[in-house]
Amino acid sequence: MERKKHIIIILLLTLLHTPLYADYRSEVYRAYLSNRMDLWKGVIDRINSIEGKSNDLLLELVNYQYGYIGYCVGLEKKDEARKYLSLAEKNIDILERNNYDPSMINAYRCALYGFRIGLNKLSAPVNGLKSLEHGRKALELDGKNYFALIQYGNVQFYMPAAFGGSKKEGIEYFMKARELMENDPAGLKDDWNYLSLLVLIGQSYSAMNQLDAAKRVYESTLKLEPGFLYVKDDLYPALLKRMNN
Repeated sequence: MERKKHIIIILLLTLLHTPLYADYRSEVYRAYLSNRMDLWKGVIDRINSIEGKSNDLLLELVNYQYGYIGYCVGLEKKDEARKYLSLAEKNIDILERNNYDPSMINAYRCALYGFRIGLNKLSAPVNGLKSLEHGRKALELDGKNYFALIQYGNVQFYMPAAFGGSKKEGIEYFMKARELMENDPAGLKDDWNYLSLLVLIGQSYSAMNQLDAAKRVYESTLKLEPGFLYVKDDLYPALLKRMNN
């Protein structure tokens, strides 16, 4: 009888905790669609307060920190970006000590060094090389790591041509990542990373003056998520205005 009580308690605890963990992904996705980064930050802070996080949850946290840091860097919220960059780097250090998914660890290091460049352009010679090194290592470890393809594509796209960068190659890496993600339709549900990749592809085409290609990407994105405010109210109207001018 006592053993049955213990089993029931364990099952109840499992049921209580499972929805909480599952909700993080959908919460962040909804925050991304509605451009509510305050809600996104709230998810990060809640996960961060959990004691004894599993490696899976810690990597999930790093992903949300990565997205929030990028938002802060883009809006010149440098103090906030530095705060969460430091937290993300500490989490990556923990995962590395646990020897957890080395390809993803290197992919995130690639991204985080890129953010350091965004926070201080003068650090580009040093942090650019570190970012490139980790991006290459991530793909050596797993050539089908979509996240590594995105980060290495970023390095290629933004690195000056004189140092080996290529915007064309950067987009090719983004498209490889997109193909890999779309080969697993079930995995796209509530995945902010997929929408972010579509935005990145659209912005990259726009930066290269391939406006028709950018338009197709934004239209397909809005067909998928008509309420995606960043594309609906900002990127797509700005592109149409540019095309009409």
